[in-house]
Amino acid sequence: MYIDELEQDCTTNLDQLEDRTCLVLDDDVVFRERLASALTRVGFIVSTAGSVRDGLTIATHNPPAFAVVDLRLDDGFGLDVIECLTLHRPEAHTVVLTGYGALPNAVAAVKSGAQNVLAKPADIEDVVNSLLADPEQQPEPPECPTEPNQVRWEYIQSVFNKNDCNVSRTARLLNMHRRTLQRILQSHQAAEETRVETI
Repeated sequence: MYIDELEQDCTTNLDQLEDRTCLVLDDDVVFRERLASALTRVGFIVSTAGSVRDGLTIATHNPPAFAVVDLRLDDGFGLDVIECLTLHRPEAHTVVLTGYGALPNAVAAVKSGAQNVLAKPADIEDVVNSLLADPEQQPEPPECPTEPNQVRWEYIQSVFNKNDCNVSRTARLLNMHRRTLQRILQSHQAAEETRVETI
């Protein structure tokens, strides 16, 4: 049963849980509402957010017991929300949904605190099972040199390149101060030059 076919009922029983609050963070409105509706039907108490900014507000002031988070949103990275939620509620169970199924992204998400990474479209029962899985029984993330900061940098770089290396336009799209973006670009450029010199 896929997200675009959620008219079917799911029989998962969540009555035994003390806290069934769940955040659904995704900037695709249709996808977000369908997923939220499905999770509500199976017993979660769902709140939704369509931006990293709104997700951070919920994670900070009213951290839920569960969260389903898109990896990449228009204004930034879902990893930031996962890290914030983990900080304010370490026992929270988080699942990342992404159309970017590369191993480095999955590893970065798990290192940030997610219990699992599922590719879109996702089966609702897989989402629920991942949310309810015992963290102690989750497999260790595979060995990979990519860290969350590297995934963020690759995303910034891709947006920067798609906008013809226009700093102002890229900063607006990333909801970032222009000077902050310039510092990030300069630091990575310096790091790359140093790496080349040592080869």
